[in-house]
Amino acid sequence: MFSEGVRMMFIRGEGGAFKFRGACNAIFSLKDEQAANGVVTHSSGNHAAAVSLAAKLRGIPAHIVIPKNAPKCKVENVRRYGGNVIWSDATMQSRESVANNVLQETGAVLVHPFNDGRIISGQGTISLELLEQIPQIDTIIVPISGGGLISGVALAAKSINPKIRILAAEPRGANDAALSMAAGEIVTLPQTNTIADGLRAFLGDLTWPIIRDFVDDVITVEDKDIIEAMRMCYEILKVAVEPSGAIGLAAVLSATFLENPAWKDCNNVAIILSGGNVDLGVLWESFNK
Repeated sequence: MFSEGVRMMFIRGEGGAFKFRGACNAIFSLKDEQAANGVVTHSSGNHAAAVSLAAKLRGIPAHIVIPKNAPKCKVENVRRYGGNVIWSDATMQSRESVANNVLQETGAVLVHPFNDGRIISGQGTISLELLEQIPQIDTIIVPISGGGLISGVALAAKSINPKIRILAAEPRGANDAALSMAAGEIVTLPQTNTIADGLRAFLGDLTWPIIRDFVDDVITVEDKDIIEAMRMCYEILKVAVEPSGAIGLAAVLSATFLENPAWKDCNNVAIILSGGNVDLGVLWESFNK
């Protein structure tokens, strides 16, 4: 399906996050007549940039609805890849409303940031490559927001190894997934409060059943622990990771994970660090708090 150039972008992490995999799968699977008017999405950043880049490679327009509170660096990525930025308010309702208006005006195709089977399938390639390279992995820890990334990772990983554990990492200030798992149904929050700007969405009706059935648990962590995990990534791993990407490491280092007897036999743990698009001004402020 993909050219060698696109496959190399997967390997390099083009776009600064794994979201490029799902966006490519969605956009390159469109028939020419479907793609003619371009694509529309709404996103606070990484999916927005991924859709912009994938659309550029396909040679079609990308109309990107972005909330006004999105990090400057992520907005610049969208523009760098040729996306047409359209502003919305910060709420999911505003994002979806503006995106629907753009759909009506342009006749473009919606590429939902997470509640889309094509997106989920594309993200699942992470597990395929990860377990091909390191088949002894027994646990994968994945950031969770709307659930597209972890749904793809969980489906692919458990199809290869049904015994593998899939754990979600979530900010305590945006813990709707943890509440949903406890309640057995989708729970939404009146507002979120976390430095992890990419983890403020809520589960969708497509992602929720997958998460309910294939994700073993959700670990919630405080923002201060996410910031410390970012610091470790920079100082020890020499890897640029945004808060939403570093949360998996924060979860592994948490007492919730380390002291839970149910996970004492997690010996080969993989952490998905998805997202290296950091607003450096916000980062320095966080480090200095």
